[in-house]
Amino acid sequence: MAENKGLKKTLTPFMLWGLGVGYVISGMYFGWNLGLEKGGTAGMAIATIAIMVMYVTFTFSYAELACAIPKAGGVFDYANKAMGKNIGFIAGIAQIVEFILAPPAIAFAIGAYFNAFFPQVPILTSAIAIYFVFTGLNVYGVKAAASFEVIITVLAVGELLLFSGIALPKFEVANLTHNAMPNGWGGVFAAIPFAIWFFLGIEGIANVAEETKNPQKDISKGFGWAIFTLAILCILIFVAATGIAGWEAIVYKNGISGETSDSPLPLALAKITGSNHLMYHLLITVGLFGLVASFHGLILAAGRSTYEMGRVHNIPSFLGKISPRFHTPANALIGNMVIGILALLSGKTSEIIIVSVFGALTLYIISMISIVILRKQEPDLPRPFRAPFYPVFPIISLIIATVSIIAMFIFNFKLGLIYFSILIVTFLLYRIFKPSHA
Repeated sequence: MAENKGLKKTLTPFMLWGLGVGYVISGMYFGWNLGLEKGGTAGMAIATIAIMVMYVTFTFSYAELACAIPKAGGVFDYANKAMGKNIGFIAGIAQIVEFILAPPAIAFAIGAYFNAFFPQVPILTSAIAIYFVFTGLNVYGVKAAASFEVIITVLAVGELLLFSGIALPKFEVANLTHNAMPNGWGGVFAAIPFAIWFFLGIEGIANVAEETKNPQKDISKGFGWAIFTLAILCILIFVAATGIAGWEAIVYKNGISGETSDSPLPLALAKITGSNHLMYHLLITVGLFGLVASFHGLILAAGRSTYEMGRVHNIPSFLGKISPRFHTPANALIGNMVIGILALLSGKTSEIIIVSVFGALTLYIISMISIVILRKQEPDLPRPFRAPFYPVFPIISLIIATVSIIAMFIFNFKLGLIYFSILIVTFLLYRIFKPSHA
């Protein structure tokens, strides 16, 4: 198919690292602290350690699939090959749900940041405006988009290291142990989606495989360096932010109870420097780069997953066309933007995050089953990178992801019903309208 040749191969391992860290890094700046309200420091720490183990084992297992089958559809292509078109379709929809619904939550946070500096600009106005700006950048070209991503990711990582350097000298163990597990073991399970938010999106590296210069070697390097960077940052930020004044200080706007905050790091830093210090303003300004890096990177990954589903006629085929001028999946990018803005208009950011996490966990479960099936059914499939400690890594990842999705369904029953309804309805439409020849 000619249009499948249209994606340009321009990405290097360093760009893949920038994309992998960039997809995720907003999770270090906001959202994760809401898990402390559910589990306290100990409950959230237990959930985070389990989720970190899941992501390390998942990442190295997923890298095997991405190197063996370097296609823009990611899990959709892997599940298709391992379990057939029906499961492949469900995997593709789960991936689209994850990648399309995470950006609106981040866009809302970006709008809130702009509103803090320019109160006359409504949050929703700037959130929608950045959707147009970054969709346009992605339509223009993947190399420009990825180069921009690397620059803002490096700035965002540097800012997190600077925050840790200022906060850790003020760290006190007593602040970590105070009210450490307010809701018992139930709080550990309730904190899971917020622990996942620390790492959500790293699998997007696989979706740019077709645009990578040497995918069989470079994809595994990008995944490995990215997960190592994120694990170190996660530990640093968790310990540094909660160790300053206890977990309540970075969850609640007034530091005790009541309204929760999406700005844990500025709240923590204000305890050290006050809110008029240069470092405080620097953190808020550069924090914006972290949010933009994830927003922009997830738009890039979402465009590829929607494009691949459209290319094989699983969703309207115009979404699977490549722009003849820019060699990017322009229609998919614009279609995703429309859905993202509609989600943004609902104003339900925490709910949007949770539905996105349901999509991610479905992706993890299906891809780990796929790697086991493909090892048995296609032992001769070229595997330039093989998952270490196989089958231990994929099985550990599969178990933690399965427990997580069950726990999330119990604690978020209505949102779980909404998510699974999306899967069922789209699957029924696919079965009814899928062209028999496609």
